[in-house]
Amino acid sequence: MIENQWYAIAPEKSVPPGKMSGIKRLGKELLIFQTVDGKWGCLEDLCSHRGVQLSAGKLKDDGCVECPFHGLRFNTTGKCTLIPANGKSSLVDDRYNVRSYAIQVEHGIIYVFNGDKNLATSEVPFFLEYLDDNFVYSEIADTWDTHYSRAIENQLDVVHLPFVHHNTIGRGNKTLVHGPKTIVIEDTIITSADNEVDQGQRQRKSQECEVNPDMQLRFKFPNIWINIIAKKIKVFVYFAPVNDEQVILYLRFYNCITPFKSVNRLIGFFGKYANLMIERQDKRVVNTQRPKRTQLRMGEKLIQGDQPIVVYRKLREELIEAAKGS
Repeated sequence: MIENQWYAIAPEKSVPPGKMSGIKRLGKELLIFQTVDGKWGCLEDLCSHRGVQLSAGKLKDDGCVECPFHGLRFNTTGKCTLIPANGKSSLVDDRYNVRSYAIQVEHGIIYVFNGDKNLATSEVPFFLEYLDDNFVYSEIADTWDTHYSRAIENQLDVVHLPFVHHNTIGRGNKTLVHGPKTIVIEDTIITSADNEVDQGQRQRKSQECEVNPDMQLRFKFPNIWINIIAKKIKVFVYFAPVNDEQVILYLRFYNCITPFKSVNRLIGFFGKYANLMIERQDKRVVNTQRPKRTQLRMGEKLIQGDQPIVVYRKLREELIEAAKGS
């Protein structure tokens, strides 16, 4: 994982007010909870006293998590507020606190800051410029048995379309890949497919191509992606890392095709399943890739059409190295 980054890890609806959930994300055992008054907490799912999972306990009316073993209580910042065996009048030493993580909930997504919470920025990654309030979405989740970097690279890969998706989005046998043109704006990679049926014509280099302004792929570090299919149709994915060998893809089909949101929600319901079918075609192949985690230099013999993947790997390694010095 990249340190000191906001990761989208789960849907907001998965943890209603007054509830908590123990989940595996970012290679960690985390406890996510929301108090009845809407405050969010993210703690290491481990009691400092005797190593019990706090997620097996209760969320109390005072907004604290109660350990199921000996009743120690922890607030949203991880501070231990009570050790029942010592009595309510006893002061609680800070050594009983548990690690907490910065957490934000925006756009229906739970974000957790993977790193020093004192370095957490107020802004989380999203594509607000493309997903305004006119859009509605329908969401579905799917678990892949691979590192999240492989899943992300697959969504930047324009070479595989006529093979993996030969009967869906890759129809037409457009095997010749021009470019692709790939640009970077701050923390966002932008590219688009420029594929043709191979009739012996010369392959164009990246500098001879342009990103399609109406149909393009955008990836924003560390783990969100959007496919701009048309002005009124977008597909959005956040790749929630479970550990180094598993990732959950949360896929959203956004649209504002008609003036009526109720109709668009129905369109979205069917749209997400159509996209799940396409995503499952990818999953069947990507789950077989070895090694599961990617890096810039790993022995793969990349080709011109892999430029978006090369750019992703370079930027990812730069972010990893930059975090080491922060």
